[in-house]
Amino acid sequence: MTTTPQDPLSRVVTLLKPTPSISKRVEAGGQWRVERHDLSSPFYCAIVEGVCFLEVAGHDPVKLVAGDFVLIPDLHSFAMYGEATPLPLAADLPLETGPGVFRLGLTNAPVEVRALVGYCRFAAPGKDLLLSLLPEMIHVRGEDRLMALVPVIHDETRSDRLARTMILERLLEVMLIEALRSHSGAALPPGLLRGLSHPQLAEALRHIHADATGKLSIADLARCAGMSRSGFFEHFRNEVGKAPMDYASTWRMSVAKDLLLGGSLTNSEVALRVGYGSASAFGLAFMRHEGMSPGAFVKQQRGSGHQSPTEQS
Repeated sequence: MTTTPQDPLSRVVTLLKPTPSISKRVEAGGQWRVERHDLSSPFYCAIVEGVCFLEVAGHDPVKLVAGDFVLIPDLHSFAMYGEATPLPLAADLPLETGPGVFRLGLTNAPVEVRALVGYCRFAAPGKDLLLSLLPEMIHVRGEDRLMALVPVIHDETRSDRLARTMILERLLEVMLIEALRSHSGAALPPGLLRGLSHPQLAEALRHIHADATGKLSIADLARCAGMSRSGFFEHFRNEVGKAPMDYASTWRMSVAKDLLLGGSLTNSEVALRVGYGSASAFGLAFMRHEGMSPGAFVKQQRGSGHQSPTEQS
């Protein structure tokens, strides 16, 4: 029985290894504003009712209305506030009014905004490389499937059911894929999603992601795309934001990190799995990308608490 290989988007999300963290229901009314700084985590928000504004560092404020969904794969700081101008320099601390339910603004003001907000974590050791392939912010409107998924994640987060962690991990993967594939087209910034929206480049991207052991060349990838080598190179760089072989190297290093921390393969075996003919060639390429040897990387990750599957209890 043969299995269908994962497409590039599925491969990236699977390799990111999303794991559950926090999910809460937020209610707000009157004058309110909430700020968070010094974060480094994926953030998502579904507006159930009302209107509010989201301001993320480096982006213009975004008006959110009921039915809107926002995903920020790597959030560092943000402010969220209502239509009524909040008091100057006053950021409200949320008041917990029930399990997983938080209130913003004066408690005697009518509730005007209801939202489901969540944070998760990417356990992938190569998450920075993978995140560089994705948009900084995803904002979609009227996607019923996404809006239906978020309450299920919230409910499962608050529960103590059997297999809760596994269910949440799968739900987060589905939510990420739904959000990413709902956010496509020429208006996207250069990256994986924009490349996959281009029918010819999508074939080359599938080829890169299908088998990291493959011997890739510009000629092979151009042939997959049905384009000349020069035309393919320019189109790929413009749409994806990286030169084809740079992109392929980024992907291979992400796969290599995952294999190295799996704990069951030697450097020579990992090298063959990601398309390098020897451990020395792989080591040099890894050093160029990471500034350290594969062995030093594994020691660093072990020191930070990352365990291989065989070490986990």
